Amino acid sequence: MKSLFILLTTTFLNPGTFDDAKYIETMKKNIDAMYGSKSIEEYQQVINTLQRIGAAEKTRWEPFYYSAFGYVMMANLEQTPVSRDGYLDQALNAVNEARKRTHDESEVTALEGFIHMIRVTVDPASRGQQYSGMAFQAFGKAVAHNPENPRALALKAQMEYGMAQFFGSSTEQACSTMAQALEKFDTFVSENPLAPVWGRGMAESIEQCK
Repeated sequence: MKSLFILLTTTFLNPGTFDDAKYIETMKKNIDAMYGSKSIEEYQQVINTLQRIGAAEKTRWEPFYYSAFGYVMMANLEQTPVSRDGYLDQALNAVNEARKRTHDESEVTALEGFIHMIRVTVDPASRGQQYSGMAFQAFGKAVAHNPENPRALALKAQMEYGMAQFFGSSTEQACSTMAQALEKFDTFVSENPLAPVWGRGMAESIEQCK
């Protein structure tokens, strides 16, 4: 069914722009397909469609945001460091395309930080100092842009927790940030019908903070 939808979307996607209602309808279907993807191949199918939409919609950041999200998910599924880095490179390229269309969107900045955070996991010993700093900087900017953004806080908490575990230090700050994230997941409402909704499971995953 998903493949059929992708095919139909690709077939009928014209080079002009959508009106708002059509754009939102098409994006919602592709976002649902993204969240439902389980394999690298499925993620790539949705990304291909989203990037066609992004090419047609010159002022919309969401197609490239979700493309970047898909590439991050692909990196998480991949085992080979070189391939993981390749997907993360593509994720960062998509984030940069999204940023051309919105300069201060908290969600885009938080996702950039997520990319840096995954870079650390590829090789923590050699990358920890550089990419953890870049991740924390991005999460800080994302929270500053929108203190209500639960994903920015959840990602920041994950990074804090990982650093505390790595250095054998207290996880108190990470758990405090995670508690803030969970509170925001309960209260955050976006005016954007295409706003991300992922991340609560990440916020609930740290058993030591419960």
